[in-house]
Amino acid sequence: MPNPQSEPVTEVFRPRTTKWFVGIAVALTAAGIVSAGLSSGAGGVLATAPLLLIPAFAAWLFWYPSVRVSELGVRLDNPFRTIRVPWAALIHVDTKFALKLVTPKGAYTAWAAPAPGVWGTHAGKPEHLRNLPGTTYGAGGSVRPGDLSNTDSGQAARMVRERWEALVNADRIDPDQTDAARAEVGLNWRWLLGLALAAAVLFALAGLA
Repeated sequence: MPNPQSEPVTEVFRPRTTKWFVGIAVALTAAGIVSAGLSSGAGGVLATAPLLLIPAFAAWLFWYPSVRVSELGVRLDNPFRTIRVPWAALIHVDTKFALKLVTPKGAYTAWAAPAPGVWGTHAGKPEHLRNLPGTTYGAGGSVRPGDLSNTDSGQAARMVRERWEALVNADRIDPDQTDAARAEVGLNWRWLLGLALAAAVLFALAGLA
């Protein structure tokens, strides 16, 4: 169901909690189906078929979203949309609420890289402020909570900024193309169609119980 990966991907970011959310969804689903099977037999298993949508939705909402950095630019895989931002179009990387890529034509937020809450901010340590890309720091060397290297938004932002700065320093980004460059935004219709079909089939099976 995921979109084809046509560009060469060199770095991929997903939150560390992704595997836990998907794993919990799979465990709960398996427990529900096994319990129904033991108590009601095959009919019980059929009746609980829609439970399989739980890990499917968990994969869509937690495993699929990512930030991908390649030589061509940054790709944001969000549940509903995929956004491809070429390096020439990027003018700013923000982390106030989540990783946000700002272009002259609009700004695009990464579902996979939210900024930290209060607890995440308090978990920051001095080492999480050091050795970050130069564009991370504001006036007086200040750093936003969302830029801390121990946070999801900070890790994704660092990955983007490091590649961006390297390309700029190597004169591989033409600043004259910034106004003309555009992000590509596409609907994730494969995921949406796949989930809709899966729901229809699973609920039909449950109706046979």
